Amino acid sequence: MRHRSRARTSYREPMRSVPWWALLSSACAPVLLVGGWTVSAVLQGPGYDPGSATISILASDGAQGYWVMTSALVGLGVCDVVTACGLRPAARAGRVALGGGGLSAMLLALFPAPASGGSLDHGTVVAVGFALLALWPVLAVRRPGHTWRPGRPGPSDPPPDPGLLSASGVPPASGVPPASGLPSASGLPPASGRVPAEGAVPWGLRHRPSIMASGLMWLGGGWFLLALFVNDTAGAAERVVTFAQAFWPLVVVLSCVRWTGGDARTG
Repeated sequence: MRHRSRARTSYREPMRSVPWWALLSSACAPVLLVGGWTVSAVLQGPGYDPGSATISILASDGAQGYWVMTSALVGLGVCDVVTACGLRPAARAGRVALGGGGLSAMLLALFPAPASGGSLDHGTVVAVGFALLALWPVLAVRRPGHTWRPGRPGPSDPPPDPGLLSASGVPPASGVPPASGLPSASGLPPASGRVPAEGAVPWGLRHRPSIMASGLMWLGGGWFLLALFVNDTAGAAERVVTFAQAFWPLVVVLSCVRWTGGDARTG
């Protein structure tokens, strides 16, 4: 039983790579966003209607709460970049997309919305940032059948425990399967290292939740465009979409921490 417990811990070790600072940054992101637009709206005065007016107005040139909203957007972007760096269980493409979305949020400080009218530069940065943050949940999906080779760990995978033995008494690192094709004493798959079920992947990095999250974000983007040109409720739509995009990284990080038994690494 002792060998079995140690082996399971070792096999899950490649996923146990979410540091505490990634959890902190993902938790700070939605707080900064909501706090920023709340304080900025108060500073803007009673003439500002959060239901119809967009967040960009709060960070536009000459706005009363310009520095508050701009600082919140920069902080949000920094949080996304930090979370992307620490979210090691996610696929690399998703982490890059999340980090790119964070950079887009920071670029809004350089390309603020004008006091009146539109801005091609501002609109482009917003569109690119939205697209990256709407795509990253799908791009970050970790396939449940990915191969982990004990003798050849990936860049972010720790080395295997050479002291673990299979039922045949052969170290897993040798790549020799257990005798008679039986499972090893640890209950792990044979030397192929394949995980048979999606339950071996954190919930936030599975296909269905990720596709649903991404799909809802794209639907929210369509709602925003409709509200902007038809319903005059662009402010409400934008707040729902941006909050969802700021909150989803926290959901993913928490699922990774929970999957590893609440272990957020200190490094």
